Amino acid sequence: MLIDTHCHLDFADFDAERDDIIARAHASGVSQMVTISTRVARLPELLKIAEKYPSVFCSVGTHPNNADEELDITADDLVRLANSHEKIVAIGEAGLDYFYDTQKPEDQKTGLRRHIEAARITQLPLVIHSRSADADMIAILREESGKGAFPFILHCFSAGPALAQAGVELGGYVSFSGILTFPKSQDIRDIAATIPVDRLLVETDAPYLAPKRWRGKRNEPSYVVNTAEVLAEVHGISYEQMAELTTQNAFRCFSKMTKV
Repeated sequence: MLIDTHCHLDFADFDAERDDIIARAHASGVSQMVTISTRVARLPELLKIAEKYPSVFCSVGTHPNNADEELDITADDLVRLANSHEKIVAIGEAGLDYFYDTQKPEDQKTGLRRHIEAARITQLPLVIHSRSADADMIAILREESGKGAFPFILHCFSAGPALAQAGVELGGYVSFSGILTFPKSQDIRDIAATIPVDRLLVETDAPYLAPKRWRGKRNEPSYVVNTAEVLAEVHGISYEQMAELTTQNAFRCFSKMTKV
């Protein structure tokens, strides 16, 4: 059994065959999925999917590349929404993305801190997006953790070892996507080898970043199997052991998510 801890099933890429995609995930051994919010305004669409499929759960939050669209969303708003439905099991994704020069860093930081506050209040995990922003992300995580612990996930990890180390030290989880399987990603595999097995998660970030076995295709939750296989090799354990470990970690991290 595997859990795809981060996908985007509400995206239009899946509209024509969402039933088949969910069925393929189940057939491949992916028992549950978390479809991640990129705009609070789209929460009704996510909930419609989560309510239709028992194995699908969701989050609520604003992606840093959309930060300026939802600066009116407060931490209290996020808390209220997160508590409004049993299928909402996480906050985010929020964070910092300095790779794309589309959002002001200060707007992204404002949004991130609001999401952190909501995660601290609800104790639901904050799904963190961090790209080309390691130093600022480490500083904010350390500062905010000093105000009170909050659960979090460094999702789709492709940053440097300092951020991975800080995340683990502060009690976070580190989630690996198909990037882990790419031939040129030895640096990410080296970092993955240093992460304690009780902090590992796997994800697809579908429809993006299909792993090596399906490189060039639209990604989907069933493909998380390839990422788990490579992560098992990195840690020198069997695929079955890695599947069990990451599934246990997912249920511990997403404490509100029920087994189906």
